Amino acid sequence: MAIAESIKSCLSEHHIDYDLVPHPKTYTSRDTARAAHIPEDHIAKAVVVENLDGYAMVVIPGSGWLKLRALRDDADRSFILADESEVEKMFTDCKPGAIPPLGPVYGLETFLDEQLTTLANVYFEAGDHENLVHVNGEAFHSLLKGVRHGHFSHNE
Repeated sequence: MAIAESIKSCLSEHHIDYDLVPHPKTYTSRDTARAAHIPEDHIAKAVVVENLDGYAMVVIPGSGWLKLRALRDDADRSFILADESEVEKMFTDCKPGAIPPLGPVYGLETFLDEQLTTLANVYFEAGDHENLVHVNGEAFHSLLKGVRHGHFSHNE
């Protein structure tokens, strides 16, 4: 697969230059960073959450963990982690667990962690477990223009 069709179309539509970074199959951000020889905190990972209003995506650094309380405080509503089986239905052009962090492409309200706003280079899942998309920080921000920013993660 290499890159999800939705993501490929979005990058093309926005005239975003990108590279695909192939790596051995991995299933965690930490393992992906090691396999691709990039800093873990330069990976933007997607976490899908839900509440009574529906689903949303929170984009946090690969080295971080979602702080649901911070999200709740910022959005003024409660969230829980979305069920994986429901998430798979939303991202039909992606392998399970390889969700690109571009919620607007999939019609999801999106929250972006501030830690990702200062990076010169950002890497994210291409839609499978063997490729990352690499874009410059400015391009990444243009893809997420208009989404809500905040401090939604912590490192362990």
